[in-house]
Amino acid sequence: METMTKATVAAILYPSARERRTVLLTKRTIAPFKGCWCLPGGHIDPLETAEKAVVREVAEETGLTMHAPEFIGYSDEIFPEHNFHAEALIFCGTATGELAAQRDEVSDIRWFSLEDALSQKLAFRHNDILQRYESRTFGP
Repeated sequence: METMTKATVAAILYPSARERRTVLLTKRTIAPFKGCWCLPGGHIDPLETAEKAVVREVAEETGLTMHAPEFIGYSDEIFPEHNFHAEALIFCGTATGELAAQRDEVSDIRWFSLEDALSQKLAFRHNDILQRYESRTFGP
């Protein structure tokens, strides 16, 4: 079976500009990577901009409203063993509201210190994304 490349988004959310070392992770209930923690995000819908997609996905998965998403890069998400290939556009920003996990995709949702988040075995290439975020934001 041929793998089609998908366009996706992922959000590095932090509670405020002063708390950029605290990030939100969700625990997946669906394959691939069922049971793993990951950054909120998902597929870009047809005729949807990446920025609108990341705001929508954050709201759907977490109940939060993402404010002024800042594009910070992309990640090649290639997993032949799962017949999965996506190009993830990465955004960061603040989010407000009450946490409310979307139960059909998310079993748990939690704020982590950046260090604790990086100690998790995250889904997709989200460990790499957070390491790049840490070095870009906080220096070497």
